[in-house]
Amino acid sequence: MIIIGEKINGSIPSTGRAIAARDEAFIRDLAIRQAEAGADYIDVCASVDDDQEMEVMKWLIDIVQDAVDTPIAIDSPNAQTCVDCIPFCKKPGIVNSVSGEGDKMDLVFPVIADTKWEVIALLSDDTGIPKSAADRLRVFDNIMAKAKEYNIAPERIHIDPLVEMLCTSEEGIAMVVEVMTEIKKRYPTIHITGAASNISFNLPARKILNQVFMTLAMNAGMDSAILDPLDRGMLGTIYATEAMLGLDDYCIEYITAFREGRIGPVKK
Repeated sequence: MIIIGEKINGSIPSTGRAIAARDEAFIRDLAIRQAEAGADYIDVCASVDDDQEMEVMKWLIDIVQDAVDTPIAIDSPNAQTCVDCIPFCKKPGIVNSVSGEGDKMDLVFPVIADTKWEVIALLSDDTGIPKSAADRLRVFDNIMAKAKEYNIAPERIHIDPLVEMLCTSEEGIAMVVEVMTEIKKRYPTIHITGAASNISFNLPARKILNQVFMTLAMNAGMDSAILDPLDRGMLGTIYATEAMLGLDDYCIEYITAFREGRIGPVKK
């Protein structure tokens, strides 16, 4: 599982307060703890007004890179901001994100075409978030056609099928599972990602739902996720699911994570 650590995001109240106060120590600590927990990328999202975003993004990226060697996931709803932040990064990471909306792909894809940068692509377009599997796969086909134009290989793309709230869904996650399964069938080397916590909005005991969703999603092909790497329960679910799916030979990764104290009971 490719883990994209979600904690440095201004939409999280504690992180938002740290950004407003320019609390460098708080941001540095978040970066270090996520990297030590096994995050493959550190997501950086300012979540501030447009006129402040670039300055805040550079400030955050500089702190993270000074603290850890983990690649950055540049996170902004503004594709141009993502592009403009790429020069701040010392090594290739992930652009989070593009979609079928407007000219986002035409802004980002030419810039990353001949690089090792990867990209998250959302299955939405100018019509909004499609309600059916067929329509999400239509958006997916358009994204892949555009990626082919710029010679961006499937293994550099993380498709986000857009997980929505379970409490407003009449069919649970069946539609999203159908989309993920079909995408993996068509492109076995592509990545499927998403924010696991979206599934549980407005419901009690959210961590239980998030963990069960992760198991079901991984079984359908999800191999990348934007989540809290400090959540020991979620990490345990991921390692256990990989072992159950035959993705962890002799359960070595599961055993190692336990011995290192990243999953299981908190060591006293």
